[in-house]
Amino acid sequence: MGIENPRLRAYGFLAEMQEDEYFPRDLVAKGQEILKRLCEDIEQQKPGSLPELYALTHDATERFNDLAEELEARGSEIETAARENIGNDFATIAAAYGFEADVEELIAPRDW
Repeated sequence: MGIENPRLRAYGFLAEMQEDEYFPRDLVAKGQEILKRLCEDIEQQKPGSLPELYALTHDATERFNDLAEELEARGSEIETAARENIGNDFATIAAAYGFEADVEELIAPRDW
């Protein structure tokens, strides 16, 4: 399918995590795929309100909760810098689709 939004098509999702050897590359790639899928879901479902957007971001956050377990199993974790990287990427996505969203609400169901 692919991301249509030109701002996000070339965006470097999880760039800080990707540059840090503390995070296994294949699991960072999984996180990047979660964010790309979120973009595709937004483009496909076209949420018209913040609650509709939050439903999509909460689903993606739940997938990050699962990823957090995988990271822990590999001796890594979603720590402060990773939380900020993920949260900033969620905020960037929301803004790119025209939403002024609260970052904490975007990732409200997080376990990390």
